[in-house]
Amino acid sequence: MDKITLGNSDLQVSRICLGTMTFGEQNTEADAHSQLDYALERGINFIDAAEMYPVMPRAETQGRTEQYIGSWLKKSGKRSEIVLATKAAGPSRGISWIRDGQTDFDLNNLRAAVDGSLRRLQTDCIDLYQLHWPSRNAPIFGQIAFDPDKERASVAIEETLEALATLVKEGKIRHIGVSNETPWGVAEFIKQSENRGLPRIASIQNAYNLVNRSFESGLDETCYRENVGLLAYSPLAFGQLSGKYLDAATAVGRLSIFPPTWSPRYLRSAVVEASRRYAALAREHGMSPATLALAWCYSRWFVASTIIGATNLTQLAENLDAYAVQISPDLVEQINKIHRDVTNPAQ
Repeated sequence: MDKITLGNSDLQVSRICLGTMTFGEQNTEADAHSQLDYALERGINFIDAAEMYPVMPRAETQGRTEQYIGSWLKKSGKRSEIVLATKAAGPSRGISWIRDGQTDFDLNNLRAAVDGSLRRLQTDCIDLYQLHWPSRNAPIFGQIAFDPDKERASVAIEETLEALATLVKEGKIRHIGVSNETPWGVAEFIKQSENRGLPRIASIQNAYNLVNRSFESGLDETCYRENVGLLAYSPLAFGQLSGKYLDAATAVGRLSIFPPTWSPRYLRSAVVEASRRYAALAREHGMSPATLALAWCYSRWFVASTIIGATNLTQLAENLDAYAVQISPDLVEQINKIHRDVTNPAQ
């Protein structure tokens, strides 16, 4: 598995990252350990989690994902072989059970978040610590346009960076990243870090897939010029791009077992139509819909690492095998034709 230096950090990460949001909900602890073992066997050294996981978020399960990774680290003794990433939950997402609702990005709350993750992960340092979503009002999670009427009190980016700098000095985290961010947010993080001599973000973890290419509208240039690596999440659009929901009305996955209010953007009629067209294109070229979607994402020049998730080893193997599939220029043009017809329906 190829590796890449993540942004301006010294982290050497595999071009595929194992996402773990199913651990503790759709996957048992034994399942989780099997996936982690298999991923390492296939050359994956990059593991991503979050204090909020698993999904969908519930007070009864919160933290299990990190716990399962922690028990695997203790059992396997593989801590030195992986780049371990996790995320701190931000405010205003209806998750009051995390840290008693104290989830903003000031020093006290971030220290509590880091300490909790370190305890569950059974490690003494997190390699990449990410802010799961912005403190401020920003157009994320299916909100297409910025809405100034939704402005609210938030922690200033410079204060958050100062808090993260403290945690770096304390040895609890090595490098930092953002998630679900905008071009303005990335630029402001860079500006404040440079002006104040504070830690610089190495990565941005945003949704990127065939039905949501909004990263290409400003974030691609911003991250290229500022050397911030994209960690592309949801490359299969919550499974829509695998074709399984098109092929079987009884398909089991996040879109069928969780309430539709959890992921409405992936249930839009335009997403279904675009997924149908991409699935047909994949089969015309002799590959599964999932393979097409993943191979295309893996091939994009600005994607540092693609975060994949699976609920069983068969899915995980297919996702990893797709890395070897080459996408021809002609196929890229056919993909772009569908994109022009149905542009970013899951944004």
